[in-house]
Amino acid sequence: MNTKHIHLIGICGTAMASLAGMLAEREFCVTGSDAAAYPPMSDFLHSLGIPVAQPFAIGNLEPKPDLVVVGNAISRGNVELEHVLDQRIPFCSLPQLLHDEFLRGKEVLVVAGTHGKTTTTSMLSWIFEVAGTQPSFLIGGIAENFGRSFQLRSGKYFILEGDEYDTAFFDKGPKFLHYFPDAVILTSVEFDHADIYKDLDAVETAFKRLVNLVPRRGRIVAFDHGESIERSGAQAFCRVERYCVGDHAKWRVIDLRLEKDRTVWSVLRNGAKWAELEFPLAGEYNVWNATAAAALAANYGIPAEVIQRALRSFRSVKRRLEVKAEINGITIIDDFAHHPTAIAGTLNALRARYPGRRLWAILEPRSNTLRRNVFQNDLANSLAIADEVVIANVFKSESIPEAERLDVAAVAAKLIDTGCRTRVLADADSIVKVCAPEMRFGDVVAILSNGGFGGIYEKLPQRLQTLTTSLQAGMQH
Repeated sequence: MNTKHIHLIGICGTAMASLAGMLAEREFCVTGSDAAAYPPMSDFLHSLGIPVAQPFAIGNLEPKPDLVVVGNAISRGNVELEHVLDQRIPFCSLPQLLHDEFLRGKEVLVVAGTHGKTTTTSMLSWIFEVAGTQPSFLIGGIAENFGRSFQLRSGKYFILEGDEYDTAFFDKGPKFLHYFPDAVILTSVEFDHADIYKDLDAVETAFKRLVNLVPRRGRIVAFDHGESIERSGAQAFCRVERYCVGDHAKWRVIDLRLEKDRTVWSVLRNGAKWAELEFPLAGEYNVWNATAAAALAANYGIPAEVIQRALRSFRSVKRRLEVKAEINGITIIDDFAHHPTAIAGTLNALRARYPGRRLWAILEPRSNTLRRNVFQNDLANSLAIADEVVIANVFKSESIPEAERLDVAAVAAKLIDTGCRTRVLADADSIVKVCAPEMRFGDVVAILSNGGFGGIYEKLPQRLQTLTTSLQAGMQH
């Protein structure tokens, strides 16, 4: 038993919870605290036997830990952080500890980009797993094939989701700069994280710095679309391979078919037929993600037939187009929503997977980008793909200056002008009360949030079930 006691402030973040599990597996004594815990990470930590103290309090740091990991959501003024600083308890960031404790001596493969990181990292990890390489991985979500977000194995590869968000209150550089990758997948580069990046140029600078860390013997597999990606990878010292549908892509997607229960496509490698791939997931964007994972895996010598087998059996990630419930013919989908581009991808995927069915988009503007008005028009355009739109109030709106805050009423007005039925309802309880009675057999309901959304994922199915039971009882009488 490793007697070193490590305490994590902000343990319920997806990456922090995963780090806690990794430390526990290495037999450190692990404790943690957070403002509030909710599934899936609260369930995950409970299953590992890691105690989570709520809310933050000085008493959570008793007995005094040997090391404190400060999550990047934690700011000065947090009672535990202030106590750590006052008492000079040793502390560090998640990426720093991850590098020092787990990445040394490994071949590090990092999946980075504005969109698709979690799913692509999960796909890449599953391909390496099916290939028998015994990879370690750390993913910002629960990969359903593994039932967890991390794995520590004896193989030489460590596969990581590389986040461009900042590292900690004392280190404002991107997390992924701590990982020193041997290879990188670059899925997309767009303006995001409006709370820490001033503009697109600042975002591109972060990705340029990541590219600059890849050694000459390394490899970058980059999406073949967009000037931002082009600029971000232009100064690479290693080989850069592009993937998409363009004529100049080394890994070119052709013959894409979005079917009812599966997605099928072919990949050309240097213009020659390489493989026909398929998986059960919906969405064109997931084809790009899978093609990127396949391309990097092939560069590490994994045969096409192994990649085909892995993708056919790939089961997605929690909170990515996840079917939460089917109640009386109404399908409820949970999707992690943080950016208008991702929302459009999700709604288009559902349109293709459930043709002819009425599509609801229920949005909680919760990410640091969506809570701001920087993408207000884009958000309306993305939501317009749905038939019924419901928007909740901006999460913790008081923490965003009014001049920067998303104007939910303006978004709704724009949608109504386009003929899209749209309502603004304060919170999860209001949405469930008003909308559940209006839902009918065949509806597909996409709940879009990157947080707990007031328990709507449990409350809406319960309400629909109650309404169904009441209706059946009434018919019997």
